[in-house]
Amino acid sequence: MKLRRAKQDEPGELALPGRASVVTLVRPSGERVQARIAERGEDSLLVALMFRAEVPLRNSELDRLVLEFTDRRGRVRLQGQVALQERDLLRFRGLRPMEVVQEREYVRVPIARPVTIAAGSSRSSVDTYSVDVSGGGMLLAGPATLKVGERVDFRIATAKGGTPIAGRATVVRIDNHGRRAICFDEISEGDHRRLVKFVFECQRAERRRGLERGGRNG
Repeated sequence: MKLRRAKQDEPGELALPGRASVVTLVRPSGERVQARIAERGEDSLLVALMFRAEVPLRNSELDRLVLEFTDRRGRVRLQGQVALQERDLLRFRGLRPMEVVQEREYVRVPIARPVTIAAGSSRSSVDTYSVDVSGGGMLLAGPATLKVGERVDFRIATAKGGTPIAGRATVVRIDNHGRRAICFDEISEGDHRRLVKFVFECQRAERRRGLERGGRNG
C-alpha cells in the first residue's frame, strides 16, 4: 500500500464521512474505539461512541484524537478541535487531513477455510469458515451475533497443519444471507504476505481448473 500526505491547500480536498457512517477513533495510546457519525455539518461532525473506551476519555487528549474512515480514495485520517458533549458524544470542528493511505484493490477469491473469531467483552472464540477471502478482508459464514462496527480477533487456517494467519478486524457489512464481511485493521507484514500469496495461489488454481473444464467442453 502507498502512503501519501494529503495537500491541505487544495480546495475541495477534504471529504467528510456521511451521517451514520462507521468510523474509528484512535487515541494517543493507540487504542481504537469504534464510533458512528450522528450528525454532519458543513465543517463539523458529531460522533457517537459505539463501545465504551477501555479508559474514559480525558480532556487533555481530545485534540490528539484521530478520526479514521475509509472512502473511495483509501483510508483517511483527520484531526481537529474536539469537545466532549457527553460521555459517549464528541463534537469535531476544524477538521484537517493528516494522511490518506491508498490501498490497492485486492483480488477476492471464493474459498472456504476454517476461521476462528473472538469477540465481545469475554473474547470467547467461535469457529466458522470463510466464504471468500482477499488481502483486505473476508466474508464469513457467521457467527450471527456479530454486529456492524464490532472489532474481532481472527485466525484463518490456510494450510492443513500450518500456522494460522491472525489479526484484528472490524465487521463492516452484513449481507442478505446474514454473512459478515470483515475488514482487516491489524495484521503483521509477514502474515499479510502469506495471505496475499495464498489468495494468489487459489486464484491461479481456479483459473487452471477453468481452462481444464473449457478444454474438455471444447
